Parts: sequence; structure tokens; C-alpha cells
Amino acid sequence: MSTNPPNIRPDLAPRATFSEPKRSGQPTIGMVSLGCPKALVDSERILTRLRAEGYAISPDYSGADAVIVNTCGFLDSAKAESLDAIGEALTENGRVIVTGCLGAEPDYIREHHPRILAVTGPHQYEQVLDAVHTAVPPSPDPFIDLLPASGVSLTPRHFSYLKISEGCNHKCKFCIIPDMRGRLQSRPAHAIMREAEKLVDNGVKELLVISQDTSAYGVDIKHAEDRGHRAHITDLARDLGSLGAWVRLHYVYPYPHVRQLIPLMADGLVLPYLDIPFQHAHPDVLKRMARPAAASKTLDEIAAWRDICPDITLRSTFIVGYPGETEAEFQTLLDWMDEAQLDRVGCFQYENVAGARSNALPDHVPAEVKQERWDRFMEKAQAISEAKLEAKVGQRMDVIIDEIDEDAATCRTKADAPEIDGNLFIDEGFEELKVGDIVTVEVEEAGEYDLWGRVI
Repeated sequence: MSTNPPNIRPDLAPRATFSEPKRSGQPTIGMVSLGCPKALVDSERILTRLRAEGYAISPDYSGADAVIVNTCGFLDSAKAESLDAIGEALTENGRVIVTGCLGAEPDYIREHHPRILAVTGPHQYEQVLDAVHTAVPPSPDPFIDLLPASGVSLTPRHFSYLKISEGCNHKCKFCIIPDMRGRLQSRPAHAIMREAEKLVDNGVKELLVISQDTSAYGVDIKHAEDRGHRAHITDLARDLGSLGAWVRLHYVYPYPHVRQLIPLMADGLVLPYLDIPFQHAHPDVLKRMARPAAASKTLDEIAAWRDICPDITLRSTFIVGYPGETEAEFQTLLDWMDEAQLDRVGCFQYENVAGARSNALPDHVPAEVKQERWDRFMEKAQAISEAKLEAKVGQRMDVIIDEIDEDAATCRTKADAPEIDGNLFIDEGFEELKVGDIVTVEVEEAGEYDLWGRVI
């Protein structure tokens, strides 16, 4: 049982775990999956294809004939983590294939690790498979290697990420994701629904909808309708909500049409939860970021959302210490936080990323000032979180059980996404509960980021 720290990063995927047996002589691949949930979905697709070709999946380096490292390259700190993971895989195993976002910079990777077998970029599934085939030829046994209908999952069986598009059409100066993953590429709505139906049929009780820009889903394919499903986020959310699972929306930009999603939340079709990357509140900072500079209108939108669905939970991430950020601009962000009263908040200190246009901006903020502003921001966010959770004491709510140990059942409310938000702990009378159950609890105690309750 563990509580979430106040500085938990919102871009880290769950740790991959494997437990399937290996047959004699079966070629075996290990996988290290770093970065965001979108990368985790890529890892699941790669492993599903490999399992279909007869490969076993190893839970450790020593049992693998080769290791795939799915990297993150969003921030320099993430690049460093990816290089460390590649180095560890080389030390422990020696035969390493690199893919993912940092794979878009093969020369940079080979400069640090010239012994790697191959490098491929993000969502280049065929190239990854080709590299695996070269390093470890397949040896399938059609009578034994039966792939589960749900494919290979790196998350617990009761929830799953559902990627609806790749790429992004935004040109934020601090971000290089469009350079790595390209422009928006939406999946057909009927294909998403088919995948979602299979997941629910196989026991998934929560679908976490992810993309680079969920609000823009379908724009690139002109909201095409095919086989009874239209490629528009409102239609897709409604269709997903009909499957009976919890549906949680991540990475939603606050376009005007987002308001159409809120009635679906009020009606219970979609979880009353929006994950929106506001990034800042001062119009001049937003302009330097090349983001929509309408923070005051955003407050109006938030008020409208809460009027339609009073129970809505709002999560966001922010950047402090962006180049040129003055004390007055930062204070505007703090004042905006007082008005917005967001439920869940993550915060990054700005850092240069190779290739980002923000690197060339003048007046970079000293490291000690960034740290001081981060501390002040998180102090305010923590106080808001603590007050909002305290107000939930005495309420009854449904929770989904993620983990059970000898101390407690670790659960999440509808207001909590896995890995990035808080938990609700049941530390009495939990012995008969099972992972994946959805039960009703009464909240008895609140902390800064977590709740405690008892089963009704």
C-alpha cells in the first residue's frame, strides 16, 4: 500500500509485467517500456505481434534472447532515462533493439550505445519486427502458440489504454512530439469500437482513451462515418459509453466542442473526468508557447462544465519557469489556480529539449527560480487537493480495485486515473474483495492526495 507523492509525473506508464510460461526451445524477447501510456500501447501491439509469431515474452533480461527498449524522448531527462535503460539492457543482456520516440534520433543513440542491434522510430511496428526477426529468428509452433483474443496487455486485466490517434497538429514551441510522431492520424471509429468491444468482452472494466490530442480526433479524416460509427470525439465517447465499462478521457484540449462531452458525463455514459493540458494561465506566456492564449475564457468554460456536471473532476499539467516568465506572470498562474480550483494537478519545471523552438527564446529562468516557483505552485495545488478531498468525507462513491495486499485494498474513484492520480484505500473488511471489482464505499478519511473508506 502506498500513497502518491505530490510531484508524481503524469507521463509515466505502468511498469510492464509478464507471467506466461515458455515452451522448450521457444525464442524469447524481453521488453522495457518507458514513457507515456501511448508508448505502452505501442509496446502491447509489438508484443502481440511477436506472440502471434511464436515468441515468448521474458520478465527479465537473463531469460531473453534479445531485449526491446521502447524509449521516450519528450524531455532531456526522459532521454537520459532512456539511454540509461538501453545501457542497463546492454549490460544485463547484450542484444538490444531500440524503438520509440527517441528512436527518431538514431545517431544520438548510437553515439552513446554503438553496440545496439537496431534502431526504429515511434509506431514503426514492421521495422521493429524485422529487427527482431534478424536478431532472433521466429520458430512458431501452431499447436502451442495460441494468442489470447485480447492480445498481450501490459496493464492489469481490468483496465486498458485505448489509443484513438497518433501525432499532433499543434506547434507548441516547447514540444517536439509532432517532429517525432508526425501530424494527426486518426484511427477509423469502427476499428476503435471493435478493439474496445474485444477488451470489454475479455473483462476490461475501464477504458482509458488516449492520443496526443483527443479533442481533435477525426479532424484529419473529416469526421468520416463508416459502419455506423462517426470519427468525432463526441460520437466516439457516446459509442464507447454504451459498452458498459468506465470510459476515461485523457489529453483533451479545451476546444469549444468539448462542452458537448459534458452532458455525456452528467448522464453517466462517460466518467466525469477531463485531463486537459492547460500548461499556463498568463496570455503572454501562452503566446510564447504558441498555445491558445485565452485563460479567462477557459475559466468561463470550466464554470460551464461544472454547471452541467457538478461532479466533474478536472486534471491538468503546467510548466513553470518557461523562458521569459516573470514573477508577475507566475503570480497570474497562482491566482488563476485559486479561481479554477482544479482537482488534480501536475507540474514540470521547464527544460530545454533538443530540437524545440523554445530553446532559442530569450531570458531563460535560472534553475533556482524554477525550483522556487515549482515549490510554491505545488504548495497551492496540494492545499486545493486537500480541501477538495476533505469535502468528500462522508460521501458514498463507486471505486475500482487495483491491488490487494495484506494491509489494504488499493482502489480508485471515478476521479482518479491509474498511476497519475490519488487512491482510495480500504484497510478493513477487504478480505473478500477481488482485483477488478467495482464496489461502493463510504469515505471516512482524507489526506493530501488520497482517501480512506469502508465498503458499504
